[in-house]
Amino acid sequence: QVQLVESGGGSAQAGGSLRLSCLTSTYEFNGYCLGWFRQAPGKEREGVADINSDGRTNYAESVKGRFVISKDNAKNTLYLHMDSLKPEDTAMYYCATDPRRAALVVGQPRCNFGYWGQGTQVTVSS
Repeated sequence: QVQLVESGGGSAQAGGSLRLSCLTSTYEFNGYCLGWFRQAPGKEREGVADINSDGRTNYAESVKGRFVISKDNAKNTLYLHMDSLKPEDTAMYYCATDPRRAALVVGQPRCNFGYWGQGTQVTVSS
């Protein structure tokens, strides 16, 4: 059973900060990629940031310079540090995993996410 448990969401003022966490199992943590997605009411889910097993990161243009994705190998935990929050960052945020085993992936292909957590709500007020 896939374990992806998000936490850390809440309310913040514009310009403020939040840190999201995603606790995973060792199996999920050792997938090729881990990432964060978000979905605002009435909008499609969009990728926010991801990190592959080599530590290479990728960010949506809308969050570059404001959000940082990181992971703690000892804790099997993925993080999303969000600074300079804007009202348009308001959404449900989901942790996701690419289930391919990192050790079996050749080169650095694009992430292909297959599993998502239940999400944590982030609300930013102006």
